[in-house]
Amino acid sequence: FRTHGHINPPQPVLKAFKNIECRDAVLAYDRQEYQLYEHGRPIMRWDGKTYKKSPTTGEDIPDESAQLPVEVYINPRKAVWPEADYVVGNPPFIGAKRIRAALGDGYAEALRSVWSEVPESADFVMYWWNKAADLARAGQIKQFGLITTNSLRQTFNRRIIERHMKEKQPLSLMFAIPDHPWVDGADGAAVRIAMTVGTAGTKEGTVGVLANERKSGQDTRSFELRSRHGKLNSNLTIGADTDSAKALQANGGISSPGVKLHGSGFIVTPEAAQSLGFSVDPQVSAVIREYRNGRDLTQSARHALIIDFHGLPLEHVRSRTPSLYQWLLERVKPERDAKAHTKDGAEYAKNWWLFGKSRPEWRRIASGLERYLATAVTAKHRLFQALGAEILPDDALICIGLTRFEYLGVLSSRLHITWSNKLGSTLEDRPRYIKTRCFETFPFPQPDEATATRIATLAEQLDAHRKRQQKQHPGLTMTGMYNVLERLRRQSVPGNDEPPLTAKEREIHEQGLVSVLRELHDDLDRAVFQAYGWQDLGEKLIGRPGATTPWPEKPEDQQQAEEELLQRLVDLNHQRAAEEAQGKIRWLRPDYQAPEQTATQGELPTNQPESAAKRHPGLDPGPPKKMPWPKTLQDQVRSVRDHLATSPMDAKTLASHYKRNPEKSVTQVLEALTELGMVRQNEGGSYRLREN
Repeated sequence: FRTHGHINPPQPVLKAFKNIECRDAVLAYDRQEYQLYEHGRPIMRWDGKTYKKSPTTGEDIPDESAQLPVEVYINPRKAVWPEADYVVGNPPFIGAKRIRAALGDGYAEALRSVWSEVPESADFVMYWWNKAADLARAGQIKQFGLITTNSLRQTFNRRIIERHMKEKQPLSLMFAIPDHPWVDGADGAAVRIAMTVGTAGTKEGTVGVLANERKSGQDTRSFELRSRHGKLNSNLTIGADTDSAKALQANGGISSPGVKLHGSGFIVTPEAAQSLGFSVDPQVSAVIREYRNGRDLTQSARHALIIDFHGLPLEHVRSRTPSLYQWLLERVKPERDAKAHTKDGAEYAKNWWLFGKSRPEWRRIASGLERYLATAVTAKHRLFQALGAEILPDDALICIGLTRFEYLGVLSSRLHITWSNKLGSTLEDRPRYIKTRCFETFPFPQPDEATATRIATLAEQLDAHRKRQQKQHPGLTMTGMYNVLERLRRQSVPGNDEPPLTAKEREIHEQGLVSVLRELHDDLDRAVFQAYGWQDLGEKLIGRPGATTPWPEKPEDQQQAEEELLQRLVDLNHQRAAEEAQGKIRWLRPDYQAPEQTATQGELPTNQPESAAKRHPGLDPGPPKKMPWPKTLQDQVRSVRDHLATSPMDAKTLASHYKRNPEKSVTQVLEALTELGMVRQNEGGSYRLREN
């Protein structure tokens, strides 16, 4: 009535057609009961939200008196929906990790047992999306339209969309807005949503993309909605089908998230570490390491330390490092015990002195490396940094076991960032880096020696520049520098009404030397475009050096150039995947990925000398580099333990991983670790970490 000015509709607008029912839309069951002990009393669990102050540490710990009974759902089954022509809805925005806490363990177990086709890592809204898609493909409804969080494009949510679109009777998306603001003035909630409309068959649709979004009031946003028509992909885009990109063997097995703590009590400040015996007691020093999480990379490093008992039994922890044992007993064990009733909680509670996930696979990847590359999983700006091997990464980081700065340069380039932002997912409005999609599918270039050297030089300068400026200005953050960098780039677009830098932004610009940072990135981007042989595309996106308009004159020109870039990368991914099917694999780190075979590196350009091919085949790191033997006993102990985490070895083999073959020193450290109970020697003479 308000839209079209027609006469008032009859009341009520929605009549009693009996196709809207007030009940659970995804789970039906006969009744709920409490899970009981043998003597008949209900099994209780911590409510998951009530905390109290620890009487010994003063920190928040779970309040064991806040208990709820564990529920069991009898005869759980899929809910049947009433007959309808159209389905519309705004299902609950509950992330996969919060379903159990929000709805209870019993509900979560029942839900996942009957909806086995929906991955456990999928958000709650995907149960509605999956059900509606089933009905549409079966012809039982004409269309469905759902509002979801914009995490719909995340890998484990998107797999559900992909499955329905690839079925023999496929689903098509008729309309989508991948990212739209949702601001609730009543409670101040501000999230990002996605809208999708699905129907049966193979059809084209329309996608709406927001542009020039700005706050127009406390609770409102203004923006332009630009529409495109064509075949929508499962990631809610039109254009290059990036979802068809395949994981490449060449990139496999060298990336991993860091350790997942399941308890903040493992983290200690440098001051607390000293009070616990760090740098005084060698046994304490051997298990305390430097630590980095996502905030350390996107803001500025806190230089926190972490207690890492990986591979050590509880008896050793209590007898050899009692100060650390008590620290974790008071700060980690209560939280683990409170969650012992959950699916994985019992195992975590049993091994409470160990990280929830110690990532032995990452320890194997990083063993023997001087440094590695890392990026925060969730970040406004996609940044890669080189971290020293002594640093233990957090689960909020994706770590890549490569050392050469050529790799850092390619990963930091506009090409890879455009790729990762497209194939990754989002959390609210921040991109998320999903290693299986962003890294393992990315086709690296094969530059000649001069170009590879140029990329490495610029990447090393970029890494050093950022770290130097942050060291000189402790309050300077990476996010702040890149916010200003984005502003400078927007200001250079002809016709853009971007306002001048604020006083705070000018301060960041001077402290971070952001104009220098911009030049380094532009030069690096040009070098990487040259490595692919795509200088024509580089000029479209960056411009020639010294050009007055480094970006395309019109936003649609830039969008077109980025789509062309994505299409070329998709085509190259398909080419590499086809080569790998024929046995031609361009390993990124052949000494680790394929030590028993000589990797085929592909044909060389006619102007590339053989020596360059051996040095830079697909940015190949060449033969493994030996590490220098660490100077301090603490670092020596850590390094030896990291090597033994990969596999047992004798002193001679272990010493061969270091420069100058320090077998005598290695033997002394092994004997000391044996005496401390950290390692044991097999009958054959090999040493291995003690089992839990």
